[in-house]
This record gives sequence, C-alpha cells and structure tokens, in this order.
Amino acid sequence: MRSWSAPHIPSLPGAAVPLRLFDTATHQVRKTDPGPTARMYVCGITPYDATHLGHANTYLAFDLVGRVWRDNGHAVHYTQNATDVDDPLLERAEQTGQDWRELAEREIELFRSDMVALRMLPPRDYVGVTEVIDQVVELVERLGPLTYTLDGDVYFSRADAPKFGEVSGYSEAEMLALSAERGGDPGRPGKRDKLDWLLWRAERPGEPAWDSPLGRGRPGWHIECTAIALNTIGGGFDVAGGGSDLIFPHHECGASEGHAATGDWPFARFYTHAGMVALDGEKMSKSKGNLVFVSRLRAEHDPMAVRLVLLAHHYRTDWEYTPDQLAAAEQRLAVWRAAVAGERGPDASQLLATVRERLADDLDAPGALAAVDEWAERALSGGGEHPTDLVRHTADALLGVAL
Repeated sequence: MRSWSAPHIPSLPGAAVPLRLFDTATHQVRKTDPGPTARMYVCGITPYDATHLGHANTYLAFDLVGRVWRDNGHAVHYTQNATDVDDPLLERAEQTGQDWRELAEREIELFRSDMVALRMLPPRDYVGVTEVIDQVVELVERLGPLTYTLDGDVYFSRADAPKFGEVSGYSEAEMLALSAERGGDPGRPGKRDKLDWLLWRAERPGEPAWDSPLGRGRPGWHIECTAIALNTIGGGFDVAGGGSDLIFPHHECGASEGHAATGDWPFARFYTHAGMVALDGEKMSKSKGNLVFVSRLRAEHDPMAVRLVLLAHHYRTDWEYTPDQLAAAEQRLAVWRAAVAGERGPDASQLLATVRERLADDLDAPGALAAVDEWAERALSGGGEHPTDLVRHTADALLGVAL
C-alpha cells in the first residue's frame, strides 16, 4: 500500500539528546536505546470514516518519537498498518450501500491527505491487512500447538501465554470488561478460557473471505499487527505505539503472539500509548459520533494551527477539545511567524537546546512550545542580531511546525 509524501526535515547543529519514553509495561520512563536503525510499529486506522482529532493526537506522538530519533542520528524504520477489513468497516459499508473496498480506499486516501497537511512523517511500510492475508495465515499455522478451533474459528489459548497480562498490568476483572467492550467475545460458549482470542474467523454469509489451509475466512484483529510487524521490522523492535485504548486487548494479545512466534520477550521494548481526546465530556469515537474531523479543521484553518493544538497537550494525557484551543493555537502561530519574519532576533542556541531537552524527556511538547513562546516574546520586544533561521529549523525539524 502506498504511504504518503515526506516533508523535508532540516538538519540542526550541535548535540542531540537521547529520547526517554514512558513504557506502559514497566510503568517507567526509560531511555530508548535503538541501534543505527530505530524500529517502530504504530497501529493504524480502520478506514470506515474520516480521520478525527483523536487519531491525529496519536500519530503526532509517534511523529515526535521519529523526529527525536532522527535528530539523534538514527535511521527510522517505521511501520503502520491500515485495518482495511474489519467488522466496523463492513457494517458501515452495508449501512451506506457502499462496496467495503471502495469505502476503505477512499478513507485511506483522505487519511494520507490529512497526514501530509499535518506534516506527519510517513511510515516506510504502510500495509493494508488485505495485502498480507498469506502472512497472517502462515503465522497462525506457526502458532498451531497453542491454538484450537471452535466452529471453524481459530483461537489462541490464553493458558499457553505465560506473559499474558504483563503489558497492561490489568486485573482479571478489568481484562474481561475491556475484552467485551473492545471487540472480544468473553461470553462465547465453548471457549476454553473467556480471554482466549480470535486468530482466524471462519467465513460468515455476506462477509469477505479468503481461501487458506485454515479454511475460508479472514484474520482476527490482533494477529494482523503481529504478522505485519514480524514481516517488516522483526521482533524485539523498539516501540509499539497506539492510543491508550489499545493497551488491552490489542497490544496485550499481540505481545503474547509475538512471544510465542519468536521465543523473545518482550516483543517490543517499549509499549507507548497516547491519551484519549474528548468532545462534550466523552471520548471522541466513531461509535458515539462525537468527532472533530481533521479534514474539516484544515479546510477552515491553517494545518499548523491544528498541529499546535495537539502539541499543547502532553501525549499521555487525556484532554477535551474546545474551539478556543484552536483560536489560541492560531494566535501562537501568528506570534511565532511574526517573530521570525524580521530575520534577526535573539540568539536561538539556548532555544534549540531547551526544545531538544523537553522533547527528549518523554515528549514534553508543551514545555518545548513554552520555550519558543519565550524566544518569540523577546524577539518581538526588539533587539538581537542573530539570524532567525535556527528558530525556523528547530520548529520544523523537532516540532513539525512550518513557519
């Protein structure tokens, strides 16, 4: 599947600062220690509706991860998937009388456009699930001794996952509740354990299906990402990312699948999660319909202001969007642009050092913005004979904001 175009990233002078990042599994902020090529997998969209601000909040967090790594001299092998066959997509296609493939293709193209407008660095591998059915089937077959079949559906046996629960740290009761809420089937009769999860779904009438040694059917949700990660960046990669609603069951189950397939633990060295964005007091979600679409915001506002709305919140916090935040972001953007328009201003070497330090400390974007605000205030108050190019380049390379 085609990725999207990459913005130019200016190179910056001086020494970068190694990234420290919060790991959900250990509940610690730790130093990332990638090799020459940092490897990151971020779970992508299910393309049955347009990209909303909650999606953008998640992808901005991992865009910052990639920017800090690149500033430290690492190449970045970034993989993202698109879940282009799944129950919500099929349900929306049926409701609207559309072909599910055409619906997915249209929404993925809109997503690409949104990512370009927000200057998100593209993944090297952007992979649709429908492109890797054979890889999923091969992985399910490799897991064979740890699986069982129920009415044609293939399940992973939780009893054979010794590390199950170590990513989320959730209690049994919490896992059962979240499984029921987030696409699991803990109440299905015949399962050996309520938390066993689906690897391969046997063909149902009216649903897309593929021939395979497992029988005609399609992949379960979690196994898709495990297969794509293994076949693009391999096990033991640096960061697995997504929204905090993916901690369980998605990342928990994927971690156990990866452990079973490779024998290595952890499957990812960091499990890192972005907070949820709310609107009108509830988490922004397609099922509730309380969405702020990126495409609509950028049609009426500078996309860099939309990006600044996101940057104003620490990536791990849950927050609620209100229109006044966009007005404040537009004002901030105008001040920054006015401050660099004069081409001369205060020395920006300390600004660069502070932005690097803040982002390296678990992506403290609000702290980085405050540093640029302070420089802009001094620049607009007069004085300073230093070129402002370093400020432009800092904002561009590290924050992704084009001035």
